[in-house]
Amino acid sequence: MKNNCVKLTLLLLACLSLTGFKAAAAAPDFYSVAPDTLPVPKVKNMLYYVQRDPNTNTVVYQLNRSANGAINEAEPVQVFWIRYAEGGARKELNYIQRKFAYGLNTRKLGKDNFELKFVCYNKLALHLRRSKDGQYHAYAKINGQEAILERVFVRVEGGSFWVPNVLYVELRGKDAASGKLVTERFKP
Repeated sequence: MKNNCVKLTLLLLACLSLTGFKAAAAAPDFYSVAPDTLPVPKVKNMLYYVQRDPNTNTVVYQLNRSANGAINEAEPVQVFWIRYAEGGARKELNYIQRKFAYGLNTRKLGKDNFELKFVCYNKLALHLRRSKDGQYHAYAKINGQEAILERVFVRVEGGSFWVPNVLYVELRGKDAASGKLVTERFKP
């Protein structure tokens, strides 16, 4: 577990450095951003998104459909940035971000059913599948119950470039059975 935690924190820091983060620019309240004050992406076919300290830039996970509208089974999820700090521009992940931090490993489990795991943290298994309403959703266990994942927030406070202090990861979504908003925090 310690090895995965170190890997996750190293990769998050590498991604921060690749997204314009400069440690010298940190202000005393640098890490006090409240997750619920961050912008919510408005993207067609968005499954969920990831936000983290220190800025508003957001990684979006979008259902990837082929030209005929069917899910692209070879790559069912497209991952990209919305750079709110740059006027909301959409930008593709670079190689390091895709292969070591925010990218996904996907595995087809059956018809309209895929397992998704972050390349940087394989202990969190998500499931992409079609629901009864015909829509695809990413499902995660939140507080031990199946939920439709909406957001992942990573709280980083201090540390160094190579060993950041990840205080917690927060999952937020809607309980699949009741539709109620649910959240869970854990330390990776």
